Amino acid sequence: MSDSTNKKSFLDHASVLRVILVLLLAAFALPLYSQNTEVQSVEQRLQRLEQRLTDLEARLATVKAPSADSTSTDRFDVLDQKLRILERNRELEQEELVAKKKEAPVVGAGEDGFFLRSADKSFQLKLGGHLQADSRSFYDDSIHAGVDSFVLRRVRPIVSGTIFKFVDFNLVPDFAEGKVVLQDAYLDLRYYPKAILRAGKFKPPVGLERLQADVDTLFVERALPTNLVPQRDQGVQFWGEIANVNYAVGVFNGAADGAMIDNDTNDGKDLAGRIFATPFSKRPGHLLQGLGFGASVTTGRQEGAVLPTFKSSGQATFFTYANNVAAAGRHLRYSPQAYFYYGPFGVLGEYVQSNQQVAKGTAAGEIANHAWQVSTSYFLTGEKNGFKHGPPRRNFEGTRGGIGGWELVARYADLAIDRDAFASGFADITKSATSAQTWSVGVNWYLNKYTKLLFDYDQTHFNRGAIVGNRPTEKALMNRLQLSF
Repeated sequence: MSDSTNKKSFLDHASVLRVILVLLLAAFALPLYSQNTEVQSVEQRLQRLEQRLTDLEARLATVKAPSADSTSTDRFDVLDQKLRILERNRELEQEELVAKKKEAPVVGAGEDGFFLRSADKSFQLKLGGHLQADSRSFYDDSIHAGVDSFVLRRVRPIVSGTIFKFVDFNLVPDFAEGKVVLQDAYLDLRYYPKAILRAGKFKPPVGLERLQADVDTLFVERALPTNLVPQRDQGVQFWGEIANVNYAVGVFNGAADGAMIDNDTNDGKDLAGRIFATPFSKRPGHLLQGLGFGASVTTGRQEGAVLPTFKSSGQATFFTYANNVAAAGRHLRYSPQAYFYYGPFGVLGEYVQSNQQVAKGTAAGEIANHAWQVSTSYFLTGEKNGFKHGPPRRNFEGTRGGIGGWELVARYADLAIDRDAFASGFADITKSATSAQTWSVGVNWYLNKYTKLLFDYDQTHFNRGAIVGNRPTEKALMNRLQLSF
C-alpha cells in the first residue's frame, strides 16, 4: 500500500472519529444549553418582579395615612393588594428558581477531569486522555535490533459516560505511531452490580499486568509474560464482585498471544474466565489488606489463525514462527497471579502457560510456551502503594515547594519457548531465541495526580537465536513522560 493510501486511510479514520466526538458533544451540550437558558429566564423574571416590588414600596411610602376620603382609602387598598400579589409572585419565582437549579446540569473541570452531567448523574459525559512520549536508547547493539529513537507510544483521547443511569460507554482511539487504532469500544449494563454485562472491544480477563491500566504500570513496557496473553479482543462478558471476589467470564473471537484483532477469520471462539480474591481489602489497617490472588484461563479452537511474534522490552522481535505455520486446533492458556501491597511497598507476580496446536503442511503438534515475572516497588516519599496508584502526598511545584512522589522499581522476567517448536521445524533456531530473561530497574517520579516520569534500564539475555550461538544481549535505557486525565 502506498504512502498516499495510508495517509488517506489515516485521514478517513481521523475524520470519522472527529465526527463521532462532535456528535457526542452536541448531544450532551444541547440539553445543557436548554436547561441553562431556562434557569437564566427564571432569574430575569425574578429580577423584574423585585424591581416592581421596590417601586411599589416606594410609592406606598409616599401615601399618607387613610382619612375619611374614600378615594384615598381605595387607592391605598389597591396598592396594598398589588404589593401582596407581587410578594407572593416573588416567593413562587424563588421556589421555581431553586427547583430549576437543582435540576440544572453540571459542567466541571478539575481534578476529576472534564465532564458534563445531569443533576441526578443519570446522564454523564467525561473527556479524558493518555499521552505517553517515550525515548529508547540501546547499548552494545551490534546487530541493530533496536533503533535509538523518540516515539509517541500512546496518544489516546478518551470519551466515556453514562446514559439513563445504568448504561456506561467507553471509546478509546489511539493515534500513536502515525496510525489510527481503536483500542477500546464497549458498553456496560449495570442493572445488577454483581453481574455487569460488557460487550464490545476490550481486554479479556487473563494476564494480571495486562489488566493493569497503561498509566499505572511500573515500567515503560510490560514484562515478558504479556507476550502470552491477548491484548484486546471482541466479545461479551459478565463481571462483578461477590464477597471480595472479583470474577469475569466471557466469550471472545479469540486473539492470538500478545495480539489484538478487529476482524475474526474463523468460526472458533475462546471462552475466558478469571477469579481474583482480595479477602481483606475492606478491613483498613489489616496487615493483609493489600493482598490479592487468583487465576485465569482461556480455552478455544483456532484454525488457520496467524501465530504471534514475541518482543523484548525494547520492542525488538526475538521469536517468530516459520513461514506457513498456522494455528490448527485447541488453544489453552492459564495464569495463576497475585499481588501484595503494604504501605509504600508492593510486589506483583504472575505465571502464564500457553498451549497452541499448530500445523505446517502435514506436520502438526502442540507448542507449550510459558513465562513468569516478579515486580517490586517502594515509595521513598511514603505514598501508599497499590495496583492502581493514587496522587503523591505533595505535588511537585517547582521552587514553590513539594517534591512529588518518588518510587523505586525492580523486576525479573523469563519466557521459554517449547523445544518442540524447533525440533518439529515450526521455528528456526538461527533466527528465533529459545528463551529470554530480563532484569529491570527504574525510578518513577509522580509530579502530581496526572503527570509521571519513568526512567528504566532493561537488560535482556537470549538463548540461541543467532546463526552461531546466542542473540546479543539487549541493553536498553527507556524514559517516559506521561500525562493522563
